[in-house]
Amino acid sequence: MSAMTDQATDPATLSAVQARELIGRGELSPVEFTEAVLARCVAWEPSVNAFVAFDPEDALRQAEAATDAITNGSALGPLHGIPVTIKNLQDVVGFATRRGSRLVPDTPAATDAPLVARLREAGAIVIGTTTMPEQGWTATSVSTLTGATHNPWRHGLTAGGSSSGAGALAGAGCGPAHVGTDGAGSIRVPAHFCGAVGFKPTYGRIPYVPPANNAFLSHAGPLTRTVPDAALMTAVMSGPHPLDLVTLPGTLSATIEPGGLAGLRIAYSPDLGHARVDPQVAAIVADAVRTLAEAGAVVDEVCPPWGPQGPELIRAMWGIGELNLLAMAREHGDQMDPHLVACIEEAAAMSAEDVVLAMRRRLAYAAEVNSWFAESGWDLLVTPSASVAAFDVQRMQPPHWPEHPWDWITWAEFSYPFNLSHGPAISVPAGLTEDGLPVGIQLAGPRLADALVLRAADAFAKARPFTALPPLPIA
Repeated sequence: MSAMTDQATDPATLSAVQARELIGRGELSPVEFTEAVLARCVAWEPSVNAFVAFDPEDALRQAEAATDAITNGSALGPLHGIPVTIKNLQDVVGFATRRGSRLVPDTPAATDAPLVARLREAGAIVIGTTTMPEQGWTATSVSTLTGATHNPWRHGLTAGGSSSGAGALAGAGCGPAHVGTDGAGSIRVPAHFCGAVGFKPTYGRIPYVPPANNAFLSHAGPLTRTVPDAALMTAVMSGPHPLDLVTLPGTLSATIEPGGLAGLRIAYSPDLGHARVDPQVAAIVADAVRTLAEAGAVVDEVCPPWGPQGPELIRAMWGIGELNLLAMAREHGDQMDPHLVACIEEAAAMSAEDVVLAMRRRLAYAAEVNSWFAESGWDLLVTPSASVAAFDVQRMQPPHWPEHPWDWITWAEFSYPFNLSHGPAISVPAGLTEDGLPVGIQLAGPRLADALVLRAADAFAKARPFTALPPLPIA
């Protein structure tokens, strides 16, 4: 079948909201939907190499149970019969949580992580776990455990990371719902590279268990193809949990709040006052910003005063987080990603005073970002999601960018400010380069402004639809 026919007719490319409505009306069964998603995943594997573990037989057993529940008149959850995948950083019963590392034991998890349990309680069907670079340390997509995960738009290019497999599957239309995590862009960067929607909610919105020991940078969130699906997944996973001391009270609404873009004051920064951006990416984002204005937002170009402080700070904070792996690197460094080892070794040269002062600067930076929104009157900030389109999967930096032993952050300068500040941020597809590669636009807000970020992102997606899918690989 042609790519256009496949896009128009394959049930696997339905959104979660669409599929759930059809399932609720009896027009699509969980078995039919799951079979379609599994078939599309098989068609894309091993070309993209997105799965650590993939269990079609168990997925179909879950789908049959979900179909029986409908027949028996049971109450149906908001994700009833919807297949999902989980980044291999969150525990899933029966699957080993390898964290992208061959040094982590291949021991099946005995319990589900809280966000996985909540997805199951809502009726979701877990079909497998997805790839990530070693320990989730980078926004590229090569793992010492599983090898390279490829971009569905072009084999041989990066899918982004560290939610690599989730981004690749979402971009390929292999089911509507994928879970990622994000410590400095690891949801939004794969979404940008692969033509998907990636939402990092406010820190603490979704329980992250066990909590990452990296100065409260890592968030969990969805990768989808639509903003309403991102809102639905976030609502299902959100809420306090006793095993995560920073989870927020209450839950997020599963539906997008009304209002669209009308009257919103949106600041636009093409470079945060310091970032290098490839010309085609910059042009696509600038054109997308015009769409925001045409749809009713008040948009002005700005240069946030906190922007230039970010690069030095995030490099220090990222290294501090990787010091968790120092003992492993000293004993088994020859079996680890050499770029990760270089990052760890650089961080190990920091003194205790260096670490404490970096932590103090981080707190001040977070306060400045959130205060800037409050004091300036801007509702949201728009930027590129990343500085470049997808590049060679084996590289840390694009070939036309300066090389560095480990620093991938130079081309991902737009995402980490909102990990540091704990504010919500989303990447939404904005278009394709002349080479046919996706580019995303990032909409970000102050802490707790999740509903507003989702509302604006949904309005943008409706005003500038991105429905393209890459053609299926040739068998």
